[in-house]
Amino acid sequence: MSRSPERLTILVLGLALVTGLVPAAWADPGDDAVAEVEDVVAVVEDVVAEVESLDGAESESRQGEKVTVALTSDVLFALDKAVLTSRARQRLGQVAAKVRADSAGGTVGIEGHTDDQGDDAYNAALSLRRAQAVRQALQGTLTGVTFQVEGFGERRPRVPNVVRGRALEENRAKNRRVEIVFTAKG
Repeated sequence: MSRSPERLTILVLGLALVTGLVPAAWADPGDDAVAEVEDVVAVVEDVVAEVESLDGAESESRQGEKVTVALTSDVLFALDKAVLTSRARQRLGQVAAKVRADSAGGTVGIEGHTDDQGDDAYNAALSLRRAQAVRQALQGTLTGVTFQVEGFGERRPRVPNVVRGRALEENRAKNRRVEIVFTAKG
């Protein structure tokens, strides 16, 4: 079944006529009956724009003035390690240039995250060590900002690790990440 905007409009108007939500003048100009009209309230969610790199290793999202650059841990670190790779240093150099160009200054958050594999306490410690390694790399290239470093372990997955009872490795890979969060210039 096609769900074009025109079909939806016709369906809504038809439903309104049947339920009496359309003013009587519209329904039948000769009818003196008055239909009750209710206010329509629509909830507007915050709009989040997100762009992902072609290789899926980096994404950037904006919500108002808040900018979040997420780098997958697979690009930054070897498995189960918190030492940056040489490839990671190059990528972080690009992120630092973006923060210098777009940041309003103040606090730059660095948040480490893991997937759901392993012990919660271990994942929390690993994610913190990884966030600290990223801070150390950025600290030399970013001046005039305060760093706030946190390790969340597996507590804030970006996407579900398991869907319909099945573990999804591509989702776990997206959840293993370090996010650099800053406020953009107004």
